[in-house]
Amino acid sequence: MSGRQKTIARRVSVSGKGLHTGVDVNLTFNPAPDNFGIQFQRVDIEDKPIIKADCSYVVDTNRGTTIGENGTSIYTIEHVMAAIKGMDIDNVLVEIDNAETPIIDGSSRYFTEALSEVGVKEQETKREYFELDKVLSYTDPENKVELLAIPSPEFKVSVMIDFETDVLSTQNASLDKIEDFNAEIANCRTFVFLHELEYLLSKDLIKGGDLSNAIVFVNRVISQEELDRLAKLFNKPSVKVLNKGILNNVDLNFENEPARHKLLDVVGDLSLVGVPLKAHIIARRPGHKSNVEFAKLIKQYIMDKESDRFKPPFDLIKKPIYDINDIKNLLPHRPPFLLIDKILDMDDDHVIGIKNVTMNEGFFVGHFPDEPVMPGVLQIEAMAQTGGIFSLNRYDDPENYSTYFLKIENVKFRNKVVPGDTLVFSLKLISPIRRGLCHMKGIGYVANKPVIEGEMLAQITKKKNLKS
Repeated sequence: MSGRQKTIARRVSVSGKGLHTGVDVNLTFNPAPDNFGIQFQRVDIEDKPIIKADCSYVVDTNRGTTIGENGTSIYTIEHVMAAIKGMDIDNVLVEIDNAETPIIDGSSRYFTEALSEVGVKEQETKREYFELDKVLSYTDPENKVELLAIPSPEFKVSVMIDFETDVLSTQNASLDKIEDFNAEIANCRTFVFLHELEYLLSKDLIKGGDLSNAIVFVNRVISQEELDRLAKLFNKPSVKVLNKGILNNVDLNFENEPARHKLLDVVGDLSLVGVPLKAHIIARRPGHKSNVEFAKLIKQYIMDKESDRFKPPFDLIKKPIYDINDIKNLLPHRPPFLLIDKILDMDDDHVIGIKNVTMNEGFFVGHFPDEPVMPGVLQIEAMAQTGGIFSLNRYDDPENYSTYFLKIENVKFRNKVVPGDTLVFSLKLISPIRRGLCHMKGIGYVANKPVIEGEMLAQITKKKNLKS
């Protein structure tokens, strides 16, 4: 899987009827910028509202996955989402001129073909995966549903279905690499039992349905009169039941096409987590409701992990172990370049330092004086001085040593630092100090919010002007 985000090279459209509404609809995939994600836009409505493809916006899972916000909805998005995930795309705007995506043949095939036609291009931003570190599970005992997410170096899916009927009992399907989605899964169509089809027709719920967009299983004896009625209803010369208990409306692409289609739905629905996953998904008797509930469970776990990652590891009330005078004995810096006021805590692999940001700082005179913001480079320098104190503290004669940058990388500025803020740096060793090299990961906080993070490598050297 690529290390960078992807979008499509140009616009491309797919047209058809909505399964439940029966209306003609045009769906257009558009290139989108880095970090845009997948978003749907109703271009047929005033103001053209946009809804993010996220499990938080799912409003219904009855016979499809529907997202909605502020009274605007988009129905049956799962096949579109599966195609986008199967094409390994991160950022795309999906324009749609009605309330429901085109059903076409009941698979993702036509969407993946359209995306393949225009091509996928890499973007500048690195793709951030969530690598699962524990087993997550969702169960619905009443419906015999179970979904598991197991740590895995790749995203993979295994599905088992069992409708406990003679015509469709136990089937299994698996996808070991997302790169195989188009060849193995994309053209697998949805399926329905005849009694369900008759019920939906009686309730006028599948106005856009015909016998070309679903595999129809027949699990009861059906008369010729009923077959003739179905043929007339769907404008077919004739309809008959094959020996596998399937209407002769379509030929199976795979013997286990129903299980593969359920896998397709799992891929589409779980992409609503909003983050590329490194996990093995194992699903037993999945459906849209369970898929979306599991997506919400996974998303909440990711949010909790992210919250823990940035949970401030310090106590501002704690008495400091070094005050400013102690720091001056360790560091050669002096105002205005002495940027650390005290050290709160320190042990064998981490250190916590504080910078009190006041309006008296000299740099505020020229750095956005009308809206003072602490320069990012000085935040990095303050973080480095905290790491320097940690490094020099290991020597009995720290005044005889200096630390120098060798490398700064993966720096991110998340929030502004302004006068009145107390900037707290928490640094931790990435690897043990060897041969005078100190490699640390640091996060800077204001209150409980991260404002800066980065990795720094420094060389600890003995001063050359020491007297013999």
